[in-house]
Amino acid sequence: MNEDGKGAKMKKREFVPLTPAALYARVSSDRQDVDLSVAAQLRALKEYAKANGYSVAREYVDEAESGRIADRPQFREMIDEGSRPKAPFQVILVWKFSRFTRKREHAVAFKAQLRRKGIRVVSITEQAEDNATGRLLEGIIESVDEYYSENLMPEAQSTPNRPLVSPA
Repeated sequence: MNEDGKGAKMKKREFVPLTPAALYARVSSDRQDVDLSVAAQLRALKEYAKANGYSVAREYVDEAESGRIADRPQFREMIDEGSRPKAPFQVILVWKFSRFTRKREHAVAFKAQLRRKGIRVVSITEQAEDNATGRLLEGIIESVDEYYSENLMPEAQSTPNRPLVSPA
């Protein structure tokens, strides 16, 4: 009871359903840094989902697949499922935008296709809001990812025993 002798009014808590999410993780080789391992990506994606009101509806993983090509088995399945009239998820969570793709033209095409179904791709480490400024930032990040990938390939091919990540 409160001071005036009446019972305290309980506040009703509104039930907010969790947003169904797909998790997508990708590594291009077994030599990837420990921080980029599939297990590390999935762990971070699940923690983010739990903390931000998402339920994990699907997990898609491509191992030893280049982000420069679109014909990755799990990636294609995820895009196909997201394009259905009743997609099993409303958002795709990725560790970084580069995990989704390393080609800007693929990012634009696939994200537009998904957006028409109301599905957004969200990087959990590169915060870009769903507005004009966020889309600009996302485009810049994707362009830098593509630039990095294109410039890494010739260097990696010319020195096959050179580590891709400098120790520091």
